Amino acid sequence: MTRFDPSSALLVVDVQNDFADPRGSLYVRGGDDVVPVIAREIAAARAAGGMVVYSQDWHPPRTPHFRSSGGIWPDHCVRDTWGAAFHPDLPVDGAVVRKGVDGSDGYSAFSVRDPESGTTSATSLGSLLRGASIDRVVIVGLATDYCVVETALDARRLGFDAEVLTEAIRAVDLAPGDGDAALDRARGAGVVVD
Repeated sequence: MTRFDPSSALLVVDVQNDFADPRGSLYVRGGDDVVPVIAREIAAARAAGGMVVYSQDWHPPRTPHFRSSGGIWPDHCVRDTWGAAFHPDLPVDGAVVRKGVDGSDGYSAFSVRDPESGTTSATSLGSLLRGASIDRVVIVGLATDYCVVETALDARRLGFDAEVLTEAIRAVDLAPGDGDAALDRARGAGVVVD
């Protein structure tokens, strides 16, 4: 089991109904299987005095991120809908960082991108972690080849030690092997893949 301490944070990435429930609009195969594993890691982090932070896609009904508006993804995680809600079996008892609130896109829990200008801006995650004197993050959630890997890469870019728990992630794999390639990218950036 992963070791946590007061200088570490568990980042729970996008464990929402649209990704983690087979009825979701962008279900990640096996997404529901990670929920009990993540619940165990949340308990371990809490028991060790670590921080737990959740990221949550929280899109408006229309955004360039969606296929219906010219993007590549089916409509998903539209704010205040069942699909945007956290999976009901996920214990949620920490800070929540919402992404895509204003129609921006981006996969990392640390940053979002304006879909028209391409300008990237920070979410509140980095300052939240720095304010709590966190220097190491453990990343779990959905999906390996998008939000998980981009969160891990941003964590390293921002100077955090980072670890991804393979037991607690699943990949979209639009092309076969995308998840494995994402983990290779993470390793290349100095992320521990366990």
